[in-house]
Amino acid sequence: MELHKLTLKQAAEFSKANPQNAKELFNALKARAKAIDSKVKAYLSLIEKEPSFETKGILAGVPISIKDNICIEGCETTCGSKILKGYVPPYDATVIKKLKAAGAFIVGKCNMDEFAFGSSNESSAFGPVHNPWDLTRVPGGSSGGSAASVAADEAIAALGSDTGGSIRQPASFCSAVGIKPTYGRVSRYGLVAFGSSLDQIGPITKTVEDAAILLGVIAGHDPHDSTSANLPVPDYTKSLVKDVKGLKIGLPKEYFVKGLDPDVEQAVRKAVKIYQDLGAKIVEISLPHTSYAVHIYYIVATAEASSNLGRFDGVRYGFRAQSSNLSDMYLKTRDEGFGAEAKRRILLGTFVLSAGYYDAYYLRGLKARTLLKQDFEKAFEQVDLILSPTAPTPPFKLGEKVDDPISMYLSDIYTISANLAGVPAISIPGGFSKELLPIGIQLMAKPFAEETIFRAAYAFEQATDFHKKKPTL
Repeated sequence: MELHKLTLKQAAEFSKANPQNAKELFNALKARAKAIDSKVKAYLSLIEKEPSFETKGILAGVPISIKDNICIEGCETTCGSKILKGYVPPYDATVIKKLKAAGAFIVGKCNMDEFAFGSSNESSAFGPVHNPWDLTRVPGGSSGGSAASVAADEAIAALGSDTGGSIRQPASFCSAVGIKPTYGRVSRYGLVAFGSSLDQIGPITKTVEDAAILLGVIAGHDPHDSTSANLPVPDYTKSLVKDVKGLKIGLPKEYFVKGLDPDVEQAVRKAVKIYQDLGAKIVEISLPHTSYAVHIYYIVATAEASSNLGRFDGVRYGFRAQSSNLSDMYLKTRDEGFGAEAKRRILLGTFVLSAGYYDAYYLRGLKARTLLKQDFEKAFEQVDLILSPTAPTPPFKLGEKVDDPISMYLSDIYTISANLAGVPAISIPGGFSKELLPIGIQLMAKPFAEETIFRAAYAFEQATDFHKKKPTL
C-alpha cells in the first residue's frame, strides 16, 4: 500500500488502528514531499519535529498541509512575502487548534501568492509553484501550494483561504476538490487578513467525502472572530448521497460568453447532462450584474487589502530595511518588503479610499456589491444550486500572464461573485482538456447550504471517474 495515496478517510482509519501506523503515515508523507517537492515546490517549509502519535479524534494521525497565511504557533508564517520573513506567531489560528484537537498532524506550510494576491502562485517572494499535471504550467492561486500538495500526494489534505477564488481556482487547475464555505462558517482568527469581508478558510482534498469531513472539523462559531456565525455545524457526511432527484440547478446565461475556453464549456455541458441523467432539473437563470463582478472585487478587495497591509511597516515584526532615520526606514521596508503585485493592490486600494475618490469608487463599489448579492438571492428563490465553470481556461503556462494583470484578474471571473455575495461554493474535478489538463466544475448554493453542495458534488463524483485520475510525476 502506497500510504501517500490514501484519502483522508482512509488515512484516519489506517492511523486509528495503531499508533505505529500514524507514525508510518507521517513519515511516508514527509518522504514523498522530500522526494518530489523539488519539482513541484508546493512547500515553503516542512515540520521537522516528530509529533506524538495519538489515535484519538476524527482526524487522528492524518497529515495535513497548511497555506502559509494561517498562523501556527512556533512556525514561521510569511504569507509568501519577504516583508514577513522571520515572523513566528505566538499562537495557533482557531482552525489549527481544531485540527490538533481532532488528532491531525501538520506536514508543512504551503507556498502561496504573496498575501494571497494572485491567480497563479507566481507572485510569491519564494518562487512559483509548478502544476503536478504539467510542470510548465501554473497550479492556480493563491492557494497553489495547498492544491499542488494534495494533487501530488504530498499531503493527505490541505487548508487554503479563498478571497476571490483562491481555493476553488487552484483546485480546478490541479483536479482536486476545494470548497469555500459561507462567509462566517469558519473562523478567520489567525488568518492573516487580505479582504476582511471576503476571506474564508476552507479544505482542499482528494474527494468530496474528505472535504465534508474536514469542513465539519474546522467549521463553527468562534468568540475570537466577530464575523463567525453562531450556528450549529451539521454532520456534512450525512449529505453524501448519490440522489439528486428533484434538485433544481441553475445555469447563469451570463457565464457562457466570449472568453470561455471551448474545452471548459464542453466539460460544463457534459456535467449538465450528467445531472439531468441523475434526475436534477436544469433551469436557465440570470445574474444580470455578473459583468461588474471583477470591477467590484478589485475596488472592495484592494481597499480592504490597503487597510490591512498598513500594519506591515518593519517596526513590530518581520523584515526591516537598514536605514539612518525612521521615515526612511518605513519607506525602504515597504519598498523592499512587498513585491510588484502587492504594491499594485495597495496603491489601487489606497486610491479608491482617498479623499475625492471614495464616493466615486469605493462607495459605488459597495452599492454594486449589494446589487450582485441581490442577484443571487433572487436566483436562489428559483433554484437550489448554481452550476458554472470554476475557471475560464485550463491551467495556463508559467509566465504567460505575468505581464498582463487584467488577463490574470479575469482568471477569477467565475469565482469572485461567491465571495462578494458571501455564498458557499465548491470546485470538483469535471474532466480534462484536449491537452489532458484538469478542468473544474463549480457549484454554488445559498448561505449555509453546504449540505446541498456536498449532496450534488458527491453524486457527480460517484457518477464520474475524474477524481481517480492522478498526475504522473
